Amino acid sequence: MEYKTTGLTHLINSTKYSLQGLRSAFKNETAFRHELLLGIMVVPLAFLLASDKIELILMLAAYFIVLIAELLNSAVECAIDRIGMEHHELSGRAKDQGSAAVFVALVNFAITWGVILFF
Repeated sequence: MEYKTTGLTHLINSTKYSLQGLRSAFKNETAFRHELLLGIMVVPLAFLLASDKIELILMLAAYFIVLIAELLNSAVECAIDRIGMEHHELSGRAKDQGSAAVFVALVNFAITWGVILFF
C-alpha cells in the first residue's frame, strides 16, 4: 500500500517540490530567467504606476501569468524530450502549443499594461 502524506507534512513536501521546480527552471530555462529579469523591472513599476489596488493586482497578475505559462511550457518540453528526441508530429504540436501559451500570456501582459497606462 502506498503511503500518502497529509496535513503539514504534505504542505512541507509540496513546497519543497515547488521550490525544486523553480530552481530547475531558473537553472535550465533561459526564457524563464529572461522573464524573471522582466519582473525585476515591472513589479516595482507596477507599484509606482498603478493608480489603485485593482490596477496593481491586474498588472501583477498579468506578469505572473507569463511565469506560469513559461513553467508549464517548460514542463511540456521536458516531458516530450523524455519520451524521445526523434521528430514526431504530436510532439511538435505539443511544444508549439506550449510556446503559443507563453506568447498569449505575453500579449495579455502587453494589453493589460497598455490599457492601464495609456487609456
